Amino acid sequence: MTQDPLSAPPRPVAPATPTAGRYWPAGKPRTLTLPRTGLMHNLRVTAERYPDRAAVWFYGRELSYRELREQAERLSGHLAAQGVQKGDRVAVWLQNSPAWAIAAHAAWQLGAVVVPLAPMLQARELSYFLGDAGIRVGVVGAELYERAKEGGLAHAVVANIMHGTGAEGAGIPLPEGLDVNPDLQEGDVTLEEALEAAPAPAAEVSPDDLCVMPYTSGTTGMPKGCMHTYASVQANVFGAGAWVDGTVEDVFLASLPFFHVTGFINSLLAPINGGGKIVMLARWDRDAARELIASQGVTLWTNTATMVIDLMASPNFDPADLKTLRSVTGGGASLPAAIGQRLLDQTGITFAEGYGLTETMAQTHSNPKGRQKLQCLGIPLFDVDARVVDLDSGQPLPPGGIGEIVIHGPQVMQGYWNRPEATGEAFMDLGGKRFFRTGDLGYMDEEGYFFFTDRLKRMVNVSGMKVWPAEVENTLHGHPAVQEACVIAVPDERTGERARALIVLKPGEQATGEDIEAWARTQMATYKVPRDYVFVESLPRGATGKVAWRPLQEQARAQMREQQAGGQG
Repeated sequence: MTQDPLSAPPRPVAPATPTAGRYWPAGKPRTLTLPRTGLMHNLRVTAERYPDRAAVWFYGRELSYRELREQAERLSGHLAAQGVQKGDRVAVWLQNSPAWAIAAHAAWQLGAVVVPLAPMLQARELSYFLGDAGIRVGVVGAELYERAKEGGLAHAVVANIMHGTGAEGAGIPLPEGLDVNPDLQEGDVTLEEALEAAPAPAAEVSPDDLCVMPYTSGTTGMPKGCMHTYASVQANVFGAGAWVDGTVEDVFLASLPFFHVTGFINSLLAPINGGGKIVMLARWDRDAARELIASQGVTLWTNTATMVIDLMASPNFDPADLKTLRSVTGGGASLPAAIGQRLLDQTGITFAEGYGLTETMAQTHSNPKGRQKLQCLGIPLFDVDARVVDLDSGQPLPPGGIGEIVIHGPQVMQGYWNRPEATGEAFMDLGGKRFFRTGDLGYMDEEGYFFFTDRLKRMVNVSGMKVWPAEVENTLHGHPAVQEACVIAVPDERTGERARALIVLKPGEQATGEDIEAWARTQMATYKVPRDYVFVESLPRGATGKVAWRPLQEQARAQMREQQAGGQG
């Protein structure tokens, strides 16, 4: 039966912003029809199409798409035997590795929800996530096993991710500290033992089912799970491929961690969906990255500005090593203009910056190929309606007006796990549409490009990793010598920003910055630990009694600018 075109539902259209003008890439659609299938389906289809194609290269070890699918299905059988069912949360606590991809797809085979966790977490932090998400089962790195049990994980599948790799033929040094084989407690198993299980049947999933729940934090200091459905993830999986004109012949360098949404989408799921080859680094190593780009013929690389700066600072850097790259994209923090110009001059590559958040499953904006602007967030991507709104009225501002960036799009999360109040505060209604409030201040220029100027949220951006001062302060207050702590963000040439802690000691107590830093490293992930410590007698407070952190931050930044100007003079 043919549907009457007059009664058919309207097709989505591009947002009514200057983006719809002449700077949208020629020939590229402005809206995408998204699949209604799950993420395990993507791997299954690719494995059927290209069974012998190398899916992953990892320190000399290769897995084909057939092997990747078979191992994911076998692991799903073990997880099912532990009682994992559709909707259950499963922790994936690993460095980048084939095991990461296997674990995630095994969970999706069952319709379970992947909770990606940073390997830098300490047992105390892990315990919070396990409790908040209700996690009993996880796939963890062998080097993390003791912390996993201390944190309270009931059942662990333990992966020595270096199993099967070797220096001979790898061409790059193996990372240290990962090739370990701990004594397992009763009931826990190695990944190899888990892979002996028979595959579990594939669960039926819908676009509205939850599939992944990465955590973010906020001004309260307590991390919150971002509820993402298959629909919101697939929007960026397919959008990423369409934006870079990906093909099955592409080779991706996976240097961003998979627990971070940008690496998760652009260096893992989008390549798997398109049938590309993923060259994985367990940890960032600038010379290993340079060698792999050249030897593996890497064509697409999504990174952070810090990685580009570090790579080009290597005494071994040779622009010729990057000749196979046709697209270098990144986000998290702006690439300094001088570095971007140097990259262009030496390699012919124009760095394409993008913008996104954990709540939007990575990218919502990116710079169009051939029309990139440095230190710019880019233009809204497929089906994204982005506005800049006045902080007081909430009404959209014209080009040039600075306000909060708000986003409506298919990749936006459903809300925060078990946090209805925080979810309500994170969204606003605009013209009958639900917009996510990013907490970032910026403006849109006359050509529809978005620029970041400042943030409403109190946050430190360390190499693209978000550090929330309230969370760090809560931890520092646990030190026996600390009476009060205030954490601010100060500029850093290498990482963009770093955390500085202003400390008030308890009467009669003594401690150095080195003492507190060493203690803090046992309490929280390394990237969260402040590098600078300033001891003060008291902290200024506002009218409500809260610590007035912003003037402290502005004062510190002004002093650093003066010192820098004095040094240059």
